[in-house]
Amino acid sequence: MAVNLDPDLLSILVCPKCRSEFRVDDEANELVCTNAGCALAYPVRDDIPVLLIDEARDTRTEETADQA
Repeated sequence: MAVNLDPDLLSILVCPKCRSEFRVDDEANELVCTNAGCALAYPVRDDIPVLLIDEARDTRTEETADQA
């Protein structure tokens, strides 16, 4: 399922934790923070981004687990 967001909306959305821009992960149906220090992934449910830090997934822990 692909993320279906208006490009104008996507251009103004920023990570609520660090204020960095997002990249779209269509495969995971998420918006991922582009700041490597933050790198939180926020779910998109029914074409609505859930920009709550408590709902975000930390992609950094997965990357270190993959490298181990």
